[in-house]
Amino acid sequence: MRVRIGIVGAGMAGLACAEALSVGGQRPVLLDKGRGPGGRMATRRLATPLGEAGFDMGAQYFTARDPAFRRRVQAWIVAGCVAPWTDAGTDAHVGVPAMNAPIRQMAQAQQVHWATRVVRIEAAPRAWRLCTEAGESIEVDVAIIALPAEQAAQLLFTIGADFGARAQATATAACWTVMLAFREPVAVDGNCFRGSGTLGWAARNNAKPGRSGPESWIFQGGPEWSGQHLDADPDWVAAELTEAAASLLGVRLPPSCAQSCHRWRYARSGAEGSGALWDPQQRLGVCGDWLIGPRIEAAWQSGTLLAERIGNDADRDLLVS
Repeated sequence: MRVRIGIVGAGMAGLACAEALSVGGQRPVLLDKGRGPGGRMATRRLATPLGEAGFDMGAQYFTARDPAFRRRVQAWIVAGCVAPWTDAGTDAHVGVPAMNAPIRQMAQAQQVHWATRVVRIEAAPRAWRLCTEAGESIEVDVAIIALPAEQAAQLLFTIGADFGARAQATATAACWTVMLAFREPVAVDGNCFRGSGTLGWAARNNAKPGRSGPESWIFQGGPEWSGQHLDADPDWVAAELTEAAASLLGVRLPPSCAQSCHRWRYARSGAEGSGALWDPQQRLGVCGDWLIGPRIEAAWQSGTLLAERIGNDADRDLLVS
């Protein structure tokens, strides 16, 4: 019987790890608190009088520098779920028709339990017990944590003090995101703008490849500003960021027909530097962008690296039971 591998978190890092382990013949089980694929690559849709508007509410694009990740991105392009977005840079890419498209494709090939929040991990004889918010538990031989640093720390402190301390020490920056649909196009040349201070980013979401629907914009607060106003009223946040966007764009924004505001408590990761964490004695692994740097590519690299370390471990009976 193949070893039971449980991965907590089905974002890019967790799915990349599962994908690489599957190539080696394993069938990991992933548990994720979200209702479906996306995580920080999530997409939200809002009904408007002009039709449904879509918003990439988290990551706006990603780059590919590592040769292995470039090959993975090329495969996504061939599959039609990723396309270049040159407005954001010569090496910028987005999911098509929404940012979560590559995550969705990866998840389809894996065994993922959505809407399943793991609240505690307990040690069992030569195994780990993943305890969920619903009161259920799953026993696995290998436990992998693929979560933002602060969330990983909460699970790790009781089972792996060193790993937990590393996670706790790697802070993640927050981000407020405002989504606005307009009744008419915003009269400005260009589709994405980088700011500073209050507003960190503004983008015409419907101008990305494969998008349709009414004029839709994303306004994201700068990391310092978002952190200072983490517990502010969402309506106030929306007003502040909209005003800052109008100033940055140098235009009067047209009337909006739909609006939403989302607080990302864990948005832009830190950079701990280990790549991935693996303890063969405990059969415990950790992966995530925070172990490399704040990029989608880093999340993929970390998950893939952890799978490689597990597969190359000298204790070969780890992989057969």
